[in-house]
Amino acid sequence: MPAMNDETNDGQELQYAVPGIRSFVLRAGRMSDAQRRSYDKLSARFVLPYRAERTDFSAAFGREAPLVVEIGFGMGTATALIAAANPGKNYLGLEVHTPGVGRLLWEIEQRGLTNIRIVEHDAVAVLRDMVADGSVDAFHIFFPDPWPKKRHHKRRLVTRPFTDLLARKLRPGGYVYMATDWADYGDWALAELSATAGLRNRYEGFASRQDWRPETKFERKGIAKEHEVNELYFVKEETR
Repeated sequence: MPAMNDETNDGQELQYAVPGIRSFVLRAGRMSDAQRRSYDKLSARFVLPYRAERTDFSAAFGREAPLVVEIGFGMGTATALIAAANPGKNYLGLEVHTPGVGRLLWEIEQRGLTNIRIVEHDAVAVLRDMVADGSVDAFHIFFPDPWPKKRHHKRRLVTRPFTDLLARKLRPGGYVYMATDWADYGDWALAELSATAGLRNRYEGFASRQDWRPETKFERKGIAKEHEVNELYFVKEETR
């Protein structure tokens, strides 16, 4: 990821596709006083410990509801806005950057949200070990690190076989949604998702702008630099 700002997603680790290769650089970051207070006060309630075993997320949320997993939520503003607009869904945020976790906990407290849980751990390990196959209704991946240099392409998150893992965790009819402001990464992800068994593109190519996704600060900075935002929307095929 670029240097952390309010909306970057410094939270994905790709060890599933290439052992030992991460899709992020975990930079040291100072938590603000507000983030630290929220972290200390709320983490016991909203942050789930990583365990190498299947987790009953309905029990973790205290209810049965569609499960949306966001991979690398950065500072969590978009996550909080989406969760606030959709109280009938459960949102599981995966992030390794502690200040971002603190910021999302602050958002949870300020907005009075109850439908978000967080796992502060490698997303690949969480999906592989904690999430049951066929249990996720949607995956959201907002502006992951594009790793633009060719020698770093192996670090990109949205690549096979990681996309195969996403497909396996989805319920039939569930979706993978990604947004990026890096044109080459958009083309790359389109090819990787198109080659993933069980997924089909809901559109002919890139998706149209999804009205439910808030515009982020990171996105606005990219647009100011004349970066084109590409969105991808792939659906898990229904089983017959």
